[in-house]
Amino acid sequence: MRPRSFYNATWTFGELMVLDAPRISTRDKLILAGLYLSKYDALGLKKLGFKSFTEAFNVLGYAMGSQPASIKNYRDEFDPLFPNRRKGWHKRPTREYCLRVFEKYAGLDLESFAGLIKSFLGYDENAWSELQEGGEQKESESSFAKRLITGLAAEKYFVHVQPSLIEFGGYTLEDTTRFGCGYDFRLRKGTHNVFLAVEVKGLGERTGSVALTPKEHATAAALKGRFFLFVVKNFRESPFHEIYQDPLSGRLEFTKNERPIVHVSWLANVS
Repeated sequence: MRPRSFYNATWTFGELMVLDAPRISTRDKLILAGLYLSKYDALGLKKLGFKSFTEAFNVLGYAMGSQPASIKNYRDEFDPLFPNRRKGWHKRPTREYCLRVFEKYAGLDLESFAGLIKSFLGYDENAWSELQEGGEQKESESSFAKRLITGLAAEKYFVHVQPSLIEFGGYTLEDTTRFGCGYDFRLRKGTHNVFLAVEVKGLGERTGSVALTPKEHATAAALKGRFFLFVVKNFRESPFHEIYQDPLSGRLEFTKNERPIVHVSWLANVS
């Protein structure tokens, strides 16, 4: 079977929307998140794994590098156009640029629209399909997506508040999330070689557990007081954070947890 090219293949409407995702501006992504939540309401929340609109606003807002209120405002703006329980809350007419987004995307079905929102946040369906934990019941796709989004939201939350934090005042921030170096952010002052390392974790509730990978744990042990664990809590209601310097010797008590992981794939010889 020959691969489809963009110009000579037949694509579904949903596929075209996802392909178009990289060209969508940040503002339009926020508008689309509001449109999705207005159109699909509680069903849309469940599809993405959220238990409340507040949680969805917090996680999606921060994950997209914006404020939670932005998505809420866009959802309210679209509400008069859909038969939901909030119909009429937003009194002013829908703005023209919002109507343009509505006309282009409102026809998306639930599956395609949810996929589009996930694509904004780096959700990789292939990564989910390849990962299955041995001896445990396979979690739902929406639950996995929620964990992925919450992690990204916590990182963007840190980027947003970092300049105002006493612990990191005057430091220049470098994003190292894709480098696999055992922490998410490196902070330096001026041209000094000595740096601070920050690993960010997110929790939906006020309390919960956080896990360090072997690389993160080893890095924390090596850097000691220059390693910070930054935990964003309570995305379910109102996010706040706590900072743990040298977490392996401080307030937190880590216990080693081992479990088998089975990676499943299908192989074929290609000639």
